Amino acid sequence: MKREAETNLSTSQQAKLIKDATKLVASYPKVPITVDCVIFGFDGTELKVLLIRSDLEIFKGSWSLLGDFAGDNEELDEAADRVLRTRTGMDGVYLEQVRTFSKPSRHPGGRVLTVAYCSLLNIEHHQLKILDNELHWHSIQSLGDMAFDHKEILDYCHKWLQKRIQEHPLGFNLLPDKFSLRELQNLYEVILDIKLDRRNFRKKFFAMDFLIDTGEYEDDVPHRPGRLYKFNFQKYEKNKKSWVGIDF
Repeated sequence: MKREAETNLSTSQQAKLIKDATKLVASYPKVPITVDCVIFGFDGTELKVLLIRSDLEIFKGSWSLLGDFAGDNEELDEAADRVLRTRTGMDGVYLEQVRTFSKPSRHPGGRVLTVAYCSLLNIEHHQLKILDNELHWHSIQSLGDMAFDHKEILDYCHKWLQKRIQEHPLGFNLLPDKFSLRELQNLYEVILDIKLDRRNFRKKFFAMDFLIDTGEYEDDVPHRPGRLYKFNFQKYEKNKKSWVGIDF
């Protein structure tokens, strides 16, 4: 009944309701919203993050995440895609919304909310086409203080990533199509920032039964060549609802 009554409102009644709603919103506090992109990259041996020099004078010389204000008529997801595209020149990078950071003092100019977006990619597969503000990859282990609360945001997203990679097989997209167990373990150790027991690691992955033995071995390596495996993405898709992840 209520929906039917709403559809029977006259044009003038609808206009009045919109005017009232606009007046109400105009009385709300005005708080700008930004998006910050935390782009993690794996280069085969190390976990890195994409940073630029802050263009705010108060933070001159400090490193910053890739961010900008969201437009009045712009969806947050669209804003994050725009920021990444215009700052790096990269297209088609998957971004996932992680969390809103809302400390009133996080911006020196006043209250500004920011929504953090995160991505994990293989650095070799994504070329940076724009290098303004000294844009480049930084080792996670080498970072100190950053502009705004960006170190806090980065640390939070790193922990989020560590949890995600144990819940979903994200890491396999960073490896070659055929990989050794040595490469697989190195990937998880780098992202989780821990040393894993070799036997226990292999036991857990074989128990999942998603690895395909190609029958091939590594070549041109300075150590004993290891078997090469592939991840069975089709089998994972069929069974992912029952998959509980990996607990290291």
